[in-house]
Amino acid sequence: MRILHTADWHIGQRLHERQRHDEHKEFLNWLLHTIQEHKVELLLVSGDIFDTSLPSAEATNLYYEFLFCLYNETETDTVIIAGNHDSPRHLEAPREFLKMGRIHVVGLAKEPIDCMICIPDENPRVAVAAVPFLSENELPHVSYESNIEKNERYRERLKTFYADCVSHMPADLPKILMGHLFVDGGKETDSERNIQIGGASAIRASDFPDGVGYVALGHLHRPQTIEGSAYPIRYSGSPIPMRFNEANYRKKVYLLELSADGTLVLDEDIEIPIFKELCTVEGDETSILSDAMTEDWNDKYIQVKLKLDSARTGISDEIRKAFSDRGGDVLIVQVELPEANDIPVIQVEDMKRPEEIFEQFHKANHDGKPPDETLAQTFNELLQMVEES
Repeated sequence: MRILHTADWHIGQRLHERQRHDEHKEFLNWLLHTIQEHKVELLLVSGDIFDTSLPSAEATNLYYEFLFCLYNETETDTVIIAGNHDSPRHLEAPREFLKMGRIHVVGLAKEPIDCMICIPDENPRVAVAAVPFLSENELPHVSYESNIEKNERYRERLKTFYADCVSHMPADLPKILMGHLFVDGGKETDSERNIQIGGASAIRASDFPDGVGYVALGHLHRPQTIEGSAYPIRYSGSPIPMRFNEANYRKKVYLLELSADGTLVLDEDIEIPIFKELCTVEGDETSILSDAMTEDWNDKYIQVKLKLDSARTGISDEIRKAFSDRGGDVLIVQVELPEANDIPVIQVEDMKRPEEIFEQFHKANHDGKPPDETLAQTFNELLQMVEES
């Protein structure tokens, strides 16, 4: 069976208040074409379909338009699970209706049997454990429990849950596990909403059971394979960069083919095109304005990291206009000022009053100038309110 693994679409996501509907639409059109071109029989979507639990009508329409095209223009079966950004109930509300279109959605799972799907419905060729995001908040409360103890309890729950899933699968079918969680060894990009407990990993590669052909994960936005298992444990990553720091590596989907005995006879990645380029420009005022006027910035989102000797009013607007004149869209201008090394530093043990801390902070961020009388008075009033409360 030929399988395509994707995840973390985050339909409806905004980048510095810019709507990304067109990028997601282009991706889904590309995905549909890729499924047709490679004759994909099973599509796996490992969570975070939407960016919020209450997606807009526009985002919802885009999702269902894609599912309709998938049903109408292909013979592909689809399995979709909820991620930590999704509303499980919202996602699986049309579950029974979507089944008629070969689309299986799992948003909630109290027992392993809730996740068991055999594809296709008649004469199954593969068994899928479609495990959605399982929140640690669903664990029974234990008084005086440390974060480490809670993490271990959560890890044991996931480990047992996946083992029970495999035990319920038909023995003669190849087996695929799906999940939306953090696995030890995974590389984050800072754009994922944290689903770890106390900063510790939720599960390890060795915690997944034996007898599996592939683990299709979501949550981490960088495409990657987790080491430490006899079979691939893989994050497909997000299809478009969620932040500027994700523009440095290419986005992918994974194409697999499982033989009847569960052996991977095809395992390759397909690079996703760039639908909207994200660029970072760094330097002083002269070099950045020169770049803005000499390069082609048409239809690009831009992050500017500007180094200045001293603060200057209006420079951000000048930079935005310079790039705009060349077709670019500057989303953010980060100004870096030199550190004031000559400012006296008050040692922590010498600090007697909050006013001193405030004055030090103000000097460090305003070229060594202390707060004026009005600002100092406002701070004192706020301090008094806090003390009284």
